[in-house]
Amino acid sequence: MLNLKTLLFILLSVVTVWFVAAWYEESRKKAWTTYHSLVGFVMCFLDTLGIGNFATTTSAFKFRSSVADEKIPGTLNVGYAIPTVAQAFIYITIVEVEIVTLVLMIIAAVAGAWLGAGVVSHWPRRKIQIGMGCALLAAAVLMALRAMGKVPLGEGTYELMGIKLWLGLAGNFALGALMTLGIGLYAPCLILVGLLGMVETTAFPIMMGSCAFLMPVGGIRFIRVGSYDATAAVVMTLAGLPAVLIAAYIVGSMNLNYVRWMVVVVVVYTATMMLRSALRERAGVAQTA
Repeated sequence: MLNLKTLLFILLSVVTVWFVAAWYEESRKKAWTTYHSLVGFVMCFLDTLGIGNFATTTSAFKFRSSVADEKIPGTLNVGYAIPTVAQAFIYITIVEVEIVTLVLMIIAAVAGAWLGAGVVSHWPRRKIQIGMGCALLAAAVLMALRAMGKVPLGEGTYELMGIKLWLGLAGNFALGALMTLGIGLYAPCLILVGLLGMVETTAFPIMMGSCAFLMPVGGIRFIRVGSYDATAAVVMTLAGLPAVLIAAYIVGSMNLNYVRWMVVVVVVYTATMMLRSALRERAGVAQTA
């Protein structure tokens, strides 16, 4: 009889095939772009180490204005879906976590992403700018707390039970919904796991497994309405896959605290630029009124 972990891997494979099949026809003729390949490789490398890649990739997009603001959430969820699936297979295999807790946390995140993507994919440009700007500032605070060692460390448990399980499910549901706004799940999930008294490493299979399911599910909704940059997404996928393998198997033990502080700075800059763009759009609307 199949055990629960094997069944989880089978379901993840099915979701991945479904996602690739839905995306293939639209993506196969897209041109290669050097800038997005560099972004995809570097950000997936950092992502595999637990730093996250949504906020930093958004900064890269804003720096070159290479992806329209309203298409950033969809591009992130579609472009990084397959590299994240690779992360999930790796970390669910090598990191210990109680399997029922893992499965329930993944289900909660997917439910949040499905509901969130249906809303965000139809939002106007300025609303996305404001939402991303505010959420990025919140993410920067969480990252700074973690870099300063203020995040509560786990007490040594590998599972959630009772009220802690319900709190974990509610938290991961909310984080799944935020993923559709282009806000990464990793940093807040690490903090959530610590607050619930789990060993910090258990966050890796939880957050990567959650994203591996919710990103294809949410990404399909962005693809159906065309609310993403297909060229950038294809390049990010192809460049991100080798970065995941290198980071997971070669340098997974490096000290990342200095890198985390750099990410905090980048995230604050990106949030500021996003909110500034929203103010400019508002001023432009006022002038034409």
